[in-house]
Amino acid sequence: MKRGALPAYLLALGALALLTLLAFGVGRYPLPPADLLALAANKLFGASYAIPPTAETVVLQVRGPRILAALLVGAALAGSGTAYQGMFRNPLVSPDILGVSAGAALGAVLGIFTSQSALVIQLAAFAGGLAAVGLVYFVGSRVRRYDPILSLILAGIVLGTLLGAFIALIKYLADPYNQLPAITYWLLGSLAAISPGDLALAAPFALAGLVPLFLLRWRINLLSLADDEARSLGVSLGRLRLAVVCAATLMTAAAVAISGIIGWVGLLIPHAARMLVGPEFSRLLPVAMALGAAFLLAVDTLCRTIAPIEVPPGVLTALIGTPFFLWIFVGARRAWQ
Repeated sequence: MKRGALPAYLLALGALALLTLLAFGVGRYPLPPADLLALAANKLFGASYAIPPTAETVVLQVRGPRILAALLVGAALAGSGTAYQGMFRNPLVSPDILGVSAGAALGAVLGIFTSQSALVIQLAAFAGGLAAVGLVYFVGSRVRRYDPILSLILAGIVLGTLLGAFIALIKYLADPYNQLPAITYWLLGSLAAISPGDLALAAPFALAGLVPLFLLRWRINLLSLADDEARSLGVSLGRLRLAVVCAATLMTAAAVAISGIIGWVGLLIPHAARMLVGPEFSRLLPVAMALGAAFLLAVDTLCRTIAPIEVPPGVLTALIGTPFFLWIFVGARRAWQ
């Protein structure tokens, strides 16, 4: 039965709006909805409602950047996961399949090991992610005896394992009192220390990756076909796959550079979106990105409220994502595409 996209859009956007309001209101300094609405009226429409000074500081300087980061990272990971799953014709593909997360992790770990500033660490993570995927694509394109998709996957697995070994070596050599805790904290992923400058660094790259996916949304559907069928329709598969890889890698690297490694978003959310609107990419991408933003925002809100100390978001995404994915896997009544 064909699903209409409008109800899914409304559901995703409604959930996103409610979770955003909840995220601004809950925490160690709870804010009632009246104060949030008054602050919004003051800033957007020039009203002069009386609100506690602390409320403005909490919303604009503490929770605001963190909430925007959760929305950006969640949308970027879900969008790149959607693109990769469509390109590889495999529902088990996640955004780090080509080694972008491992490359970003190695770049960040090297930055921490050499005692660089936070900005340099983020730039190193971003550059490492791009370099890893570039190397994977170069190696995969040089292997002629296997299917191109299989070559990319195998190259990504091998290179990811190699980069993981380098990360383990650096952790072994790191100072156990200063560097090792910082490395472990980064690898677990967190949105706690996000600043407006971090958002300004990541947002343009995430947007630069989204634009090609939007412009090629109709052609990306053809990647689900057999290669011969797609070529018979006049599609240059090599160029199209390269464009998708570059766009999805930009989005993933931008997200990982400011948040660390947060798993499951790019694997789980495209499945949930596909259940709502089906596999057609032009409808699937916006729903997946909205759901990804809402999901990571909900997870981050739980991370900072359910315990006296903050829980790493990667832990909660795994605890929530694993049973949900198993439920989808066991209860699926039709093929994913």
